[in-house]
Amino acid sequence: MISARIHRSRAIRSLFLVSLFAIVLGASAAVPAFAQASGTWSNTGSMNSVRIYHTATPFPNGEVLAAGGVNPTEGYLISAELYNPATGKWTFTGSMQTALEGHVATLLQNGQVLVTGGINANGLVASAELYNPATGTFTATGRMTTGRYGQSATLLQNGRVLVAGGNTAELYNPATGRWTATGNMPSYGAAATFTVVSSSEITTKVPAGATTGDVKVVTPSGTLSSNVSFRVP
Repeated sequence: MISARIHRSRAIRSLFLVSLFAIVLGASAAVPAFAQASGTWSNTGSMNSVRIYHTATPFPNGEVLAAGGVNPTEGYLISAELYNPATGKWTFTGSMQTALEGHVATLLQNGQVLVTGGINANGLVASAELYNPATGTFTATGRMTTGRYGQSATLLQNGRVLVAGGNTAELYNPATGRWTATGNMPSYGAAATFTVVSSSEITTKVPAGATTGDVKVVTPSGTLSSNVSFRVP
């Protein structure tokens, strides 16, 4: 058996949100902006909502779409807002169809933004939605074959999007709004078990001979499972 010790806060956050209200955020939503010419940072307009674990998608016109996320006051966020670099201000745009954090946003070739997966109070999310900057609205599109959190999403040259997480992958076709499964990644070994051993760390044990696997976290309040994978160097 291979044993490793991992800092508890980092390990549990990388799996999923164990305790929403354990997150500490500042009272200000001020955003620093980087001036490339001078190589310096300066504050710019504040966001309308404090948010972490949201997405931030830049558009060709310089605007940035911040969508979803979470904070201790509002919980999982369904709102989205746009940053205008010309004015330095954030303005609300249309809300998402589902409140999310840990989702992924991909700018498509047609200018829309594909939002996939994530997690909320109901668990892992399989839904996907599209943001249209021309109308400022989100609309539902085809659902993925499985719920995903912290997955990768890669825009391919043919305009499709490859989403991969765990050991499965699927392709999104923006022309049809549908997902199709594609080849699986290498299969996992047996699951590793993470057990809380103190207030500051957890211990994980990997079955002998396994190089990859699923993750299971054992806490005083119960056992949590995730499709997030680990890999032994």
